[in-house]
Amino acid sequence: MSRPALSPRTVLAPYGRIFGVPGAARFSLAGWLGRVPAATTGLGTVLMVSGQTGSYALAGAVSGTFALAYSVGSPQWARAVDRRGQGPVLRRSMVAFLLLGVGFVAAVVLSAPVWSWFALAALTGASTPNIGSLVRSRWAESLGEQGQRQTAFAFESVVDEVVFVVGPPVVTLLAALVSPPAGFLTGLATGVIGGTWLARQVATEPPVHPREPAGRHPRRWAALSPTVLVVKVASLAVGGVFGAMDVVVVGFARAEGQPALAGVALAAYAAGSLVAGLVYGLARLPGTLEVRFAGCSLLFGVAAQLLLAVGSLPVLVAVAFVAGLSIAPTLVSGMSLVEARVPRSALTESLSWTTAGLTAGVTAGAALAGLAVDGWGARAAFVVPAVAAALSAVLAVSGVALLRRGNAVGDPLPAGPAGRES
Repeated sequence: MSRPALSPRTVLAPYGRIFGVPGAARFSLAGWLGRVPAATTGLGTVLMVSGQTGSYALAGAVSGTFALAYSVGSPQWARAVDRRGQGPVLRRSMVAFLLLGVGFVAAVVLSAPVWSWFALAALTGASTPNIGSLVRSRWAESLGEQGQRQTAFAFESVVDEVVFVVGPPVVTLLAALVSPPAGFLTGLATGVIGGTWLARQVATEPPVHPREPAGRHPRRWAALSPTVLVVKVASLAVGGVFGAMDVVVVGFARAEGQPALAGVALAAYAAGSLVAGLVYGLARLPGTLEVRFAGCSLLFGVAAQLLLAVGSLPVLVAVAFVAGLSIAPTLVSGMSLVEARVPRSALTESLSWTTAGLTAGVTAGAALAGLAVDGWGARAAFVVPAVAAALSAVLAVSGVALLRRGNAVGDPLPAGPAGRES
């Protein structure tokens, strides 16, 4: 007896089930808009500063400053969210993000002293909450099964990649056809709209967890547990790949005489991740969460070595898509590992620390890639993201080995909100 053919509706049924949760579609869409700056501020800053000065090193340094400040500031917003709720904190942060972001653009366009560019980039980055961690916290609160949460986290990774598919070409075209700051400002406005909308959705907010009594700090230790630290450290190197790609791809496209195609290449990188994210969300893979994270990280490190073969823009687009296939599984497996190993009272902060590691790595990657493009040329500079990806694989595999050795003698932290395992 033959098996019935699988229809797209049947295959995608797990995604349909998670969106049966009341309010899920609204908070996910708001988060979709709210995270647009994640795909536009880095590239937008590079295009704006390099267009104003002609220096990729300076552009990478300013962009990296923005990302570094974000990596420090976003976990503080997340801690406030865990204690006071998403709505009140988001409303304040969105006002600060809008005002400081406009001030940053004005400083660059009006040729204010360069030190003020760094200062305003830092303040703007520090005012930016991690919208993705807020949305994932809502999913974790709404869904009871680990498999459903994996599907939801994979979907959010797909949302990330859709933003990164659409964002870079739009930013590049706006910078080329309108003005260099246009892409940055468009992303800024979209992010503020999404964040404000999310703040208004009170019904699906996770519960508030008040401040711990004096002398007790279990939530902070949970947010900085060995699992979170392993994922964060590996994410530093992954972020180095992303930061370097922004700068090197822009430099390579300009060197090839087709600057508008930089966004296409970056979109292809994100498109590969989008496809892989959809598949990963449907898969029920064997092995523990630690093993999945290590395996996906190893694949990410190997796939990025294809960048060393890039010699033309068509090859870059193809290689970027193939290498991008490993991104979403790596990020989702890391997020799932963290979500399953920390208590709910520290979940938003823990997820934010994980992403903070990613964006801190963007700082180093963007700065090193800017120096490499100026010193070696854009083609040779692809060694920066390739080495960073290899380092991320080494850190992830080594960290998971240490975690498994530690778990053999007992893990002092709860495995999830009620001690559940995956």
